[in-house]
Amino acid sequence: MTGERLRFDGWIAGVGTSSGTRLVVGHWPRSPFGAFSDVMVEHPDGERVLLAPSRRIADFVAATYRFDRIEVVPVSVTPAVPAGDSACLLVEAGPLRLRLRTGRRSALGLLLSAVPAPFARSPVWAAVCDVPARLLMPGVRTLGRAGPGRREWYGARGLRPVVAADAVLGGVSLGALAPLDPPVAFGFGSAPRRPSLVRVTTTVELASAGR
Repeated sequence: MTGERLRFDGWIAGVGTSSGTRLVVGHWPRSPFGAFSDVMVEHPDGERVLLAPSRRIADFVAATYRFDRIEVVPVSVTPAVPAGDSACLLVEAGPLRLRLRTGRRSALGLLLSAVPAPFARSPVWAAVCDVPARLLMPGVRTLGRAGPGRREWYGARGLRPVVAADAVLGGVSLGALAPLDPPVAFGFGSAPRRPSLVRVTTTVELASAGR
């Protein structure tokens, strides 16, 4: 038996910084919780922090991924949707201020954007993409176990490089844009090593009542 499946449709931005702090931003215009954004922070010493906009969302995300500390703070991402060849995104999450600029889509990004939305939302598409994703982007997985009794699938529908970033955490600059290296350790897979903004549909399957 399979459990209830919850679908989140939006964007994930992953960037590294020269200070060693790595950031993963999720922006979800469509989700079972309504529109929301959250930020996962991994410090150079390995401490993993979740910045979430409500206790309800924090509890769900913390049951799906692994964190050492959780902060419930206002989180916003503006504007959320890239336009043209580039876009600037401003992320504000409690003590974090992050400004990102994306570049033109790569050949892979153009290929992913051509995938029909209904197909990209299917866990079958995530399963098909898992092996190529591992080969092309080490550390990236598109399906796996997520939290006790949960499974998760990522269906990518677009990809843009992040070409510039300015991040300040607690009033301290995190330094220049850098690869997301080492990979983040919030779940079964990492965001791409090359800083990126990924258009994605994420499906989380909860444990069935019989488990």
